[in-house]
This record gives sequence, structure tokens and C-alpha cells, in this order.
Amino acid sequence: MKRLQEHCLNCGKQLKGRIDKKYCDPRCKSAHQYKVERERPERFYNKVDNQLRLNRRILKEYNKAGKAVVRQSILMAEGFDPNFFTHYWKNQKGNVYLFVYEYGFLSKKENGNDKYVLIKWQDYMSK
Repeated sequence: MKRLQEHCLNCGKQLKGRIDKKYCDPRCKSAHQYKVERERPERFYNKVDNQLRLNRRILKEYNKAGKAVVRQSILMAEGFDPNFFTHYWKNQKGNVYLFVYEYGFLSKKENGNDKYVLIKWQDYMSK
């Protein structure tokens, strides 16, 4: 019976063993699958999900106490994109906080500087 694949798809070594073998070892299989996946164009879902995760990580990092005020330029330099959020909450004053999961932000101008007021989701906000 003829072998389906003569050489490893990753490193090119001569294959030995089963006739349907494609890789010489698990490491080559993993490396080849990783390389193929990296060459694929990123899907829209992945772009959105990655940006949401990055936004959440940044908001969490700059809001350790539950409430903070940070210059927008600092968050933007870290890769924060305010266009990606999961939901919003409007307070009694009419301010609309945009949330990335449990971390929220409100755009505000203070002393001529663009800033974000950062908050963490609270139970009373669900009502």
C-alpha cells in the first residue's frame, strides 16, 4: 500500500510508521497547525473579542479602587478603544457610562484635558 504523505508537512523529514501519517512527531504537528492558523486572516469576531479583552484589562489596571480619573491619552497609548464596549448605564444626572463587562468609563473634559472617569459595576446599577 502506498503512503499518502512521503514527508512531514512541517519539517520535510521522511515519514516512518503509519501510511496516513502527516507529521514526524507531535511538536511538528503543533508547529504546522500554529503556522497555518497565523496565516489565516483574522475574523471580525476575533478582532472585536480581542479589543474587548484588551479594553477590560486596561480599565481594570487603571481602576484598582473602584473609581478613578485618568487622562484619555494614557489609556489610548495602552491600546484602549472607546468604540468597543459591552453595555451602558445612565445615572440620575443623565451621564452615560459605557461598560466593558464590569468596568465602566465616562468621557469628561476637566481643566481643558480629556479624561475618563472609571468605575466598577455595582448591584444598584441593575435596577
